[in-house]
Amino acid sequence: MLPKHYPPTAFLLTGFTWLVVSSILGLAILIGLVRGTPLPSWVRLVHVHAALVGGVAQMILGGFLAFIPPLLMTGHKQRDSHPVLFATINGAAVGMLVGFWLRHSIVVGIAGSFVVGVFLWIARDAWAQARQSLNSPPLNLWYYAAALLSLFAGLTAGESMALGWAQQSYGYVRLAHIHLNLLGFVTLAIVGTMHNLLPTVLNQPLFSPRLARIVVILMPLGVAVLIGGFLNSSVPIELAGGVLLLAAASLYAVNLFRTWMASSHAGNAASDHLMLGTFFLIFTIILGMLVAANSLTSPPLLPYGTLHLVAYTHMALLGFVLNTIMGALSHLIPMTLAVRRVANAKKRGPYLDRLTAMMDRWRTVQIGGLSLGTMGLGLLASLTWNVPLSSPSIHLTLWICFALLLGSLVLFSMKLALLLSTRPEEAPALAV
Repeated sequence: MLPKHYPPTAFLLTGFTWLVVSSILGLAILIGLVRGTPLPSWVRLVHVHAALVGGVAQMILGGFLAFIPPLLMTGHKQRDSHPVLFATINGAAVGMLVGFWLRHSIVVGIAGSFVVGVFLWIARDAWAQARQSLNSPPLNLWYYAAALLSLFAGLTAGESMALGWAQQSYGYVRLAHIHLNLLGFVTLAIVGTMHNLLPTVLNQPLFSPRLARIVVILMPLGVAVLIGGFLNSSVPIELAGGVLLLAAASLYAVNLFRTWMASSHAGNAASDHLMLGTFFLIFTIILGMLVAANSLTSPPLLPYGTLHLVAYTHMALLGFVLNTIMGALSHLIPMTLAVRRVANAKKRGPYLDRLTAMMDRWRTVQIGGLSLGTMGLGLLASLTWNVPLSSPSIHLTLWICFALLLGSLVLFSMKLALLLSTRPEEAPALAV
């Protein structure tokens, strides 16, 4: 029997489940690519959209449901369960995957329209809460507003491809679709959340709200210039957008780093993942600018194939997005379970400490596996400039990356399962 209660935590945990499943599929795609037995193209589309719609978009939706009411101080007026939204976002994700499997773009387009509807609802609800609130909208909401605008533009581009409205400029619209959703929606939503989340984890005020206000202007501007470069097929404009994005990401990183330096916090899995995710954001933007610069010459200075594209995109998807997600869950899940399961605030502390300690066990293996496995993808791609795909060094690197990434995901998933099964009256010890 299905549960009747769907709080924001349900979106976070279900979204992470989508991410784990899609990551395993992605590893299978990578193995097939390197071994010369590539899987059908629709499998790659299933992998990407399972991760981004069922996984990342659903988790951001859960984050909006959890964070917007407290930011506007309207939480006491809001429902805690959202079964219709939960069913719609997951049903839309399944519908898109079925459409890709059947190679029926109309099915994909119809499913995508439900994703649009879900986020239109959250935008309308946030606007209504902002009008009811006695507080001025905090800075985070401006990030969320910019993220939603980028999402709607990105989904419009996706719908135009699915419904066959962009056949003459398909390549440019596809680039706009990808970057509006990843750089615009996902990155802005994460950056907006991080300005509150990391200070909360560190128990330290944000170093400079002024820097955060500058970033909320620079980052959307950089995305807009970058998309303009794609639509005009102009690499110099793309590089100009990259410079703006790099400047914004650097200011953002400085703000978080100074906050971390000022804190007396000893560090834990949450803060380590969040800080590493920030590093990968900057690294990915630099790589993107190098990829654009490489295309200025004809032929390109360095060959750039499918494996190089996989390595570049997954610096963002694994290094930045997944690191940040795992860091956020490392803080939010123990906190949410403690608040829900222990009503007395004084008695909540020991239970919360026990849950946090569980998340911190083996954190070096978990964080190192994810980060080294992600960097290993870059090494794997760069090796192809010197040796053929059949080389033993390529295959050894492939399986090392596979073991590191899968091991990190399995370890983190086991921790989440243990947390969910640990009740306040129990005190199980996680073996070191």
